[in-house]
Amino acid sequence: MDLFEKLKLNRGPLGSYAKDVHGYFTFPKLEGEIGPRMLFQGKERLNWSLNNYIGLANHPEVRKADAEAAAHFGMAYPMGARMMSGNSNYHEQLERELASFVKKEDSILLNYGYQGIMSAIDALVDRHDVIVYDSESHACIIDGVRLHMGKRFVFPHNDIKNLEVQLERATKLVSETNGAILVITEGVFGMSGDQGKLAEIVELKKKFQFRLMVDDAHGFGTMGATGAGAAEAQGCMDGVDVYFGTFAKSMASIGAFIAADAQVVEYLRYNTRSQIFAKALPMPLVIGALKRLELLREKPALREQLWTIVNALQNGLREAGFNLGKTESPVTPVFLNGSIPEAANLIYDLRENFNIFCSMVVYPVVPKGVIMLRLIPTAVHTLEDVKYTIEAFKSISGKLRNGEYERAMEKVL
Repeated sequence: MDLFEKLKLNRGPLGSYAKDVHGYFTFPKLEGEIGPRMLFQGKERLNWSLNNYIGLANHPEVRKADAEAAAHFGMAYPMGARMMSGNSNYHEQLERELASFVKKEDSILLNYGYQGIMSAIDALVDRHDVIVYDSESHACIIDGVRLHMGKRFVFPHNDIKNLEVQLERATKLVSETNGAILVITEGVFGMSGDQGKLAEIVELKKKFQFRLMVDDAHGFGTMGATGAGAAEAQGCMDGVDVYFGTFAKSMASIGAFIAADAQVVEYLRYNTRSQIFAKALPMPLVIGALKRLELLREKPALREQLWTIVNALQNGLREAGFNLGKTESPVTPVFLNGSIPEAANLIYDLRENFNIFCSMVVYPVVPKGVIMLRLIPTAVHTLEDVKYTIEAFKSISGKLRNGEYERAMEKVL
């Protein structure tokens, strides 16, 4: 069979819906200034769908730093991969400041979080080693684990007892191969909003020999007394051996980093293929990240405002009877019961009649019969936004229970 003919016949689990949902439910276009209110299909919507947690996307100091760096350096500098011709004092300064912020010896910049952590996982382990990872790990971790040529064991989400079972299996295996064990989990799980049980995992080091890697994409900048993440919040930062953070969430930019002991970072610097063979981060992104990190450190009021909105939204929704699962972070999932057509009609009603834009998650990401609406509160939302949204959710929940969304999906494209 011709390869392209094969692709035409099987468009994939998501691509099979593209004809009906593209541009509205998938690949929507939000326009205008990044913030709580943006344009969608020509109308202003109250937006709960961006990970701009502490509001840095349009912070005036950030915009100024970005613009000045772009005007001075352009987007091309530095040219080449950092190992060959693309290094700079600014890149190294950012690495030092990031390491200090998350209380590690050193850090390495990554051009993108997704491919960066994939490549780092690949670099850290060889075929003699065993990876043990949480079943609800982000796709970037799953894809990194798939690169691993050795054994891998998965434990049910946050199930510490089962993690012990997998560690026992892994320990037996590496004793025969002279290998090592890497445990991978997340600081904050981006869909459910609950935290990884980092302190409990670290405690298992007293019983088993392993190293711990934590993807803290949603915890970096939002969790902990200084914003250093979920491990800081749980009081176990020293027990995290490899800390991953991204600029795409609280920093509202592009790029990522891994922080660890200096010898581990040096190893990654010379062995992480996605960085060795890729052009360095452009200077405006590096200088912009330095400004963003400065604001994370020196303006805790931004994080405090985020949590004011988070608490108002989550407490208000719970008081109204909504199920938010086990969230322990700004990520705010709202679980409802209904079919995929009902979910489509509900979202259409929410966007067109209430002018609220949020993400919808349905099967196979969540079980059949479950609709998850995912809200991301930010420091630039207001208490009035929260109040309006709670009232809107009460209305759509009532319509769902009364069967008003059971009819065929509205034509929205």
